[in-house]
Amino acid sequence: MGCRRSVAMGHGLCTCAASARMRRTAAAVEQSSKWRRPGMIARRDRLIERPEIGVTTMADPLSSLLRSIHLTGGLFLDVRLKAPWAIVSEVTAEDCCALLARPTNIISYHVALDGRFELSIAGEPPLSIEAGEIVLLPRNDTHVLASGPGLVPVEGTSLIQPSPDGGLARVENGGNGEPTHMVCGFLGSDGAPSPLLSSLPRALKVDVRTAASRDWIEASVRFAATELAEGRLASSNVMARLSEVLLVEAVRHYAEGRDDLDAGWLGGLADAQIGRALAMIHEDIRAPWSAEGLARCVALSRSAFVERFTSLVGVPPIRYLTALRMEAAKHQLRDGSASIAQVAHAIGYESEEAFSRAFKRECGLAPTPWRNRQPARP
Repeated sequence: MGCRRSVAMGHGLCTCAASARMRRTAAAVEQSSKWRRPGMIARRDRLIERPEIGVTTMADPLSSLLRSIHLTGGLFLDVRLKAPWAIVSEVTAEDCCALLARPTNIISYHVALDGRFELSIAGEPPLSIEAGEIVLLPRNDTHVLASGPGLVPVEGTSLIQPSPDGGLARVENGGNGEPTHMVCGFLGSDGAPSPLLSSLPRALKVDVRTAASRDWIEASVRFAATELAEGRLASSNVMARLSEVLLVEAVRHYAEGRDDLDAGWLGGLADAQIGRALAMIHEDIRAPWSAEGLARCVALSRSAFVERFTSLVGVPPIRYLTALRMEAAKHQLRDGSASIAQVAHAIGYESEEAFSRAFKRECGLAPTPWRNRQPARP
């Protein structure tokens, strides 16, 4: 439900802190797998102070892969509704403008603090979301949020009211029935489109109470709820990290719940060594990677590494790297601001000529004529 208002924001995905810090912070959080009440907001005497940044379980290949997308995230809307209600929702590029001028990857999400709602996407079965659950939309599909089936939705943008005190914009709507309270947020990047995001389902639901990072997420949501209740924006760093951890948990939950993962990112992530190799490639596509070098890094022979990588991911490692570089190159060429030589250097080619040959093999045209055929960006 697009918005052009205040955004609680922050930048980038970070690796986790030491486990000792996790234990100290976890000790400060209530040691229970259930919320204090049906909603996610605890009693005011149970609300904690600002969670410790960096205390998450994110030191793994999945986190590294997501970090390579260079996601930025935050909250942008505080939504309070009473049944019956139904709203059409979608995060727009303008919602992200405080962070990203031209976002190419946008993930919208909704955190259910109190009550319940249904989320519907055209062509997909509806999802029921209850307090304590989060739903993420990796492809930012237009969707309908409703208190129940059969209701005619209104455009969410028409209901948005700016906060008089500079906090999150708000939506208040509905009748006199059961109340629902949610906060809406996004993750986005202006880099090349991500193959991971395109491989995910259109909606992912996470029950925070069963998440590996449950204590930290619970603490962060309670902190944010307190700040919102008092008319303040929660710490931008806390909100950015919360967005990121929710995505990690959603993807991990999805991958662990399937035994038929297709070849690609998620298939490779199931293997510790191939997952590590994927993370290294994505973290630095400019590096002069070779099959031999990657194999050494993950303690495999070259032949065993190439065979396992190809079996799990679907293509050999250097072919995968080349395709990744070409996607990054196409993104930069569409932007139009960098020279061919600059694009070549940015993705790991030592010469413009070598890059041009590789690009033509992959895309059928040399970089300059390919760029000239692209429509002008607004």
